[in-house]
Amino acid sequence: MSIFKAYDIRGIYGKSLDETLARSIGRAFVTFLKCKKVVVGRDMRPHSEPLFQALADGLMQQGADVIDLGMVSTPMTYFANGTLGADASIMLTASHNPGEWNGFKLCREQAIPISGATGIKDIEQIVLKGAFAPAPAKRGVLTRHDIVAAYVKRIRSYLELPRPLHIAIDYANGMGITEGEVLRGVRNLTIDPLFDVLDGTFPNHEANPLHEETWEALRHKVQAGKYDLAVYFDGDADRCGIMDEKGQVVTSDIITALVAEVILKKQPGAAIYYDLRSSWAVKEVIEENGGRPFMSRVGHAFIKQQMRETDATFAGELSGHYYFKDNFYTESSALAAIFVCNLVSQTGKPLSELVKPIKRYFASGEINSEVHDTKAVLQKLRATYAGQGKVIELDGFSVEFPDWWFNVRSSNTEPLIRLNLEAKTQAQMERKRDEILALIRG
Repeated sequence: MSIFKAYDIRGIYGKSLDETLARSIGRAFVTFLKCKKVVVGRDMRPHSEPLFQALADGLMQQGADVIDLGMVSTPMTYFANGTLGADASIMLTASHNPGEWNGFKLCREQAIPISGATGIKDIEQIVLKGAFAPAPAKRGVLTRHDIVAAYVKRIRSYLELPRPLHIAIDYANGMGITEGEVLRGVRNLTIDPLFDVLDGTFPNHEANPLHEETWEALRHKVQAGKYDLAVYFDGDADRCGIMDEKGQVVTSDIITALVAEVILKKQPGAAIYYDLRSSWAVKEVIEENGGRPFMSRVGHAFIKQQMRETDATFAGELSGHYYFKDNFYTESSALAAIFVCNLVSQTGKPLSELVKPIKRYFASGEINSEVHDTKAVLQKLRATYAGQGKVIELDGFSVEFPDWWFNVRSSNTEPLIRLNLEAKTQAQMERKRDEILALIRG
């Protein structure tokens, strides 16, 4: 299976990804983009350093200058790309994947992402064919730049905490330790950390907030202490999860609605995106607060493009990605956490109380089913439901009814159908969930 994916390049170090390939990717990147100045950051995995050296060598061999950011979060590379006037950026990381994985997240200027459809597959072909542009006589140069202080200053400027907060943060031994610098040492915010030593082998748990079992240590800490809320960063800190003061995970669509509330108080009428798996309540909250809600398909490249097209201020994705115009339409997990902290501090209400009015419906959560023929299953669902409700084909197949809705999507990489469903009552959600799963799996 190719390591050149829909959204990034990702493989197992020493097997499908090594220094030779990293050097070729660097050469192919410059050949494809014709870029002259490339910002490069990396995570804390033990092999990120040798892969960086090889990648940088390939970039410079093709005449591009490299700005080495050192170990940073992925949001910091986006910030550096935009603020330093670079032609492109690369982040070496495998995000939430286990420690043996590594990879590259690629961007054009202004942190515009490069996806499979907009360049990754072209770069793969250049690598496979060795079709690099002739190396210029003048090799590129390497310089070092510390972007952390500028990013911290920019994102920290949004903090508004009139009342002291006590929070817990699970850094998961990842780049959240650097991203979280935004939150450390500020007035009215006390932090109790978990796993705050950089370690790319992830000795405590996988750095993936989407896996329920990885919340266990943070939940134990919250329930054993007295906290206003808790934050959990994924491996490269472009995602974060939020937990309330009772140790309950708040789903990312509900956090999207909360952040939208905060933003719309200062920017009435702002355009805000939510992914199509989100609760109906998200659109309703945006409208109730004077915003303009837009539904987006799943995937960061699509969301960022849609945000640019409509000059949207903010977008939230069910996977825990939060996108901000003020970070070049890319993620800033620290800024998402700041907006939630601001709301709790300013209202004086527990987070569990703030989310109650938004929990209006009952969701199935994302349910994956392995199938032999995803197209046939989707066709069966269309035949059954298309004439009964409002059909939306933005991403996969969705149908909205007066009191429930569902979306089914096929995986890009596996023979899986993903179901998300929501209804006005728990009983109806369970009944409709089982009805559709029977069709998918039957």
